[in-house]
Amino acid sequence: MILRSREGGSIFTDPGSNKADNGAVIPIRTGYGMNNTETELVAKPVKDMYGTPMGTILGTITDIDGSIQTVGIDCGSAGLLQVPFEQLVAQGDVVVFVPKWRLDSQRLIREKGLVLRRLKALLGIVAEDDEMKQDAEVIHGRYRDRLASLEESERSISAVLESRLSELDLQMKAAKTVVFDAKVQFRSGEIGEDAFERVRRQSEALVDHIVHERAEIANVQRRMADLDMEIKDATSEPQVHESAAGYLGEAPSAPLPEAPTGEPEAPAQDWLSRMEAQQA
Repeated sequence: MILRSREGGSIFTDPGSNKADNGAVIPIRTGYGMNNTETELVAKPVKDMYGTPMGTILGTITDIDGSIQTVGIDCGSAGLLQVPFEQLVAQGDVVVFVPKWRLDSQRLIREKGLVLRRLKALLGIVAEDDEMKQDAEVIHGRYRDRLASLEESERSISAVLESRLSELDLQMKAAKTVVFDAKVQFRSGEIGEDAFERVRRQSEALVDHIVHERAEIANVQRRMADLDMEIKDATSEPQVHESAAGYLGEAPSAPLPEAPTGEPEAPAQDWLSRMEAQQA
């Protein structure tokens, strides 16, 4: 299932962007209350990003100022699921649930990319004008602190992604086990071919969902790793100007002396020659 924005483009095509493939911005709402359209979300079906039904919206919980905090989803026998309002996107007659790891990774990639671009610009300014060094030190300290906080967020998000991959692996094994067991029942005459085909089709849909989510997580992990490498290259580039490297705390070291070349010169007289000269 390809989700579409109101402008007609698919949403969440780039892990580092909240733009659709037609350039339209998909707003990530932060809970400022429902408008007339959003009040109609109640009783609408909810699906995940890959088209799997999750349940029906039961109602909302609001703060004292009227802003929506969470939305209750009736998941049938699984009970009531409370999800933050920002994780839901209305798409016509369906409400799409966006997992938290997706929003958090988007936010991290966007902020880290911005810090990287500003850091590169700062290095360029200092390399061009040494008089800007003192001003740059203050700004660089802020960027360094921000990168440190983003690294903590990245470790947390990476742990969530690894945990989700483990869950998907277990779901994949369970789906394959269900299909295999249904095939055994079909071969043994316990169920008919129609029943077996229904099990197979449903299992294939679940496997397709798992494959797509794993691929998306891999894309997010790859993008985060690429940003880490870009930041490392930007802060440890050997051709960084001396003034830029100085305020980064990476002043270039003095060159080592060159190793001697050629054979060492022999002394003018060895010890045997000196003894012969004394006896003469």
